[in-house]
Amino acid sequence: MNAEDRFAPTPEAIADENRRLRRLRLVVQLALEVIAQGEMSYEEASELALATRRVALQLFPGKEQTYDLIYWSKFQRLMSEIYRLQ
Repeated sequence: MNAEDRFAPTPEAIADENRRLRRLRLVVQLALEVIAQGEMSYEEASELALATRRVALQLFPGKEQTYDLIYWSKFQRLMSEIYRLQ
């Protein structure tokens, strides 16, 4: 067995990561859709965005930078559009 085989993810680990990723995508999409309705205050929308980030970091600990690069910018753009921020 070579080093590559020793560190290869198991099918179970791959399935678990895929499950967590699907859950994260669903949570983010739902949060973005709720904010896009424009029926909550800016403060409520901000709290929802932060709660979504907390969920993401529970699913993927230590991936703050990845989350911020991929998802946080979506929340910022949407909130700027909905709440007309500069």
